[in-house]
Amino acid sequence: MMKLISIFLSLFLVLGWGTPVMALSATPSLTQEQLQQGDELANKAFAATNQGDFSTAERYWTEIIEQFPSNAGAWSNRGNSRVSQNKLPAALTDYNKAVELAPNVTDPYLNRGTALEGLGKWDDAIADYNHVLELDPNDAMAYNNRGNAKAGLGKWDDAIVDYKKSFEIAPNFAFARANYAVALYETNQIDQAIREMRNIVRKYPNFADVRAALTAAYWVGGKKGEAESNWVAAIGLDNRYKDINWVANIRRWPPSLVTALDKFLKLQ
Repeated sequence: MMKLISIFLSLFLVLGWGTPVMALSATPSLTQEQLQQGDELANKAFAATNQGDFSTAERYWTEIIEQFPSNAGAWSNRGNSRVSQNKLPAALTDYNKAVELAPNVTDPYLNRGTALEGLGKWDDAIADYNHVLELDPNDAMAYNNRGNAKAGLGKWDDAIVDYKKSFEIAPNFAFARANYAVALYETNQIDQAIREMRNIVRKYPNFADVRAALTAAYWVGGKKGEAESNWVAAIGLDNRYKDINWVANIRRWPPSLVTALDKFLKLQ
């Protein structure tokens, strides 16, 4: 029984940066059979997510919610599966419910902020990230995400401050470093930006985003050979960088770097 209880607590975690939403004692009427069933459904949902089958993951989270409607983690995870399908308004509904159920847990606010960013509601997203930082001043993800939202408003200098704070808290948070580098590029700190990108690639050679960014930066800087070699690596890892609309609107690179990559792509 203790093993089942321990495993089922995963249902009260939000995928990625989770912390317990509530103690199991909050649901004393749960039977061993219910715990096991919830655990099995959660495992199936996570497995579907890992396979990129987000619609199936959503279905499993819905089954869990039907059985455990006060489970904030399940609501937040279903929101994640909906974001992955670009069902942003539906995801917001789920995150709102998760926040209602667990107002002092950071993850639903982080996840809701991401959905708000996807809808271009930058100020609302920043408000959620600010609240996360009130709950946990050392939340590296909140700083990174707030930087993204500030970048969405074109406040690149402010974004740089947040990105830097993020990887100061979590030195191995590679994506915060990548965001920092591309923001430096946008603020015309070209040499420093490239230096940061090269340092990232040295440590994480399979980081497609930075390989593609180096391609763009090197190309417009006249270093054609370096651009080409990084491009081969980038598209070998993630061919979405061939789609300039994806780079601009989903990955949300800064305008100057998007323009640089577009120049490279048009000569391919």
